[in-house]
Amino acid sequence: MLPLLGAGWQGFGLGLGLIVAIGAQNAFVLRQGLRRQHVALVVALCTVCDSALITLGAAGVGTLVASSPVLTKLAVYGGAAFLIVYGALTLKNAFKPQRLNLADAPDAVSTRAIVTAALGFSILNPHAWLDTVVLLGGVAGQFPSDQRAVFTGGAILASAVWFVALGAGAAWLSPVLARPKVWRAIDLVIGLVLWTIAGVLLWNRGF
Repeated sequence: MLPLLGAGWQGFGLGLGLIVAIGAQNAFVLRQGLRRQHVALVVALCTVCDSALITLGAAGVGTLVASSPVLTKLAVYGGAAFLIVYGALTLKNAFKPQRLNLADAPDAVSTRAIVTAALGFSILNPHAWLDTVVLLGGVAGQFPSDQRAVFTGGAILASAVWFVALGAGAAWLSPVLARPKVWRAIDLVIGLVLWTIAGVLLWNRGF
């Protein structure tokens, strides 16, 4: 039971750490939440797309990696290195004045435009593929099949929780999220989470 809970929390922590960042997708969700335009649709599309990419990574890349000792080592050390570098860059951002720029999100009004924009930000985004299919999928491949499913579920849950919170709470949170100090604190937490997960990966491999 404990290993399953641990895998779930690692999936949730890593998934949340990768998704909670200043970017075009989050800016789009936040802006639609502020305008109260198709918020449920936007949240649902972003969540479904992320869930599909995470599942694809866990089922495809994760299985491939798990079947090869060489690929397993590459995934562990490569994933840990990526997390360390990604965490360092995030921590670096924590000491920079920055804010979420809503002007970066497109001014979509019609349902068709909303759907097109949401799919574009979710699927046609190389960072999304790197974070979900490659990174999350590679980490998921380090777990036994039962724990892998729980890890994947944790990552999907983190994505769903974040998008729902961002879309539903946009009108209330936007004045706070626009402050550079808030994003500095968020980046600081994200960086520490990513470094912690990298440490766990290396520890489990007896590094």
